[in-house]
Amino acid sequence: WAFATAGVDAPRLLDAIATAAQPRVWEFRPQELANAAWAFAKAGVDTPRLFDAIALAAQPRLGEFSPQGVANTAWAFATA
Repeated sequence: WAFATAGVDAPRLLDAIATAAQPRVWEFRPQELANAAWAFAKAGVDTPRLFDAIALAAQPRLGEFSPQGVANTAWAFATA
């Protein structure tokens, strides 16, 4: 989130983070899922496997998302 907000260009680091996060998204809370999706979309990093994993983890838990989390996640998927 911080890198995306600051506009830091670090594609190799973000790719490594995406690779590490992908198998762990099931451990993320709804806000963490929304933040991760938003951050990678905002950073413009192409991480389709991470977005697939986030979608699978988020779908059964959408009722737990805040309205802002739903909006941020929808924006991220529309933008990525």
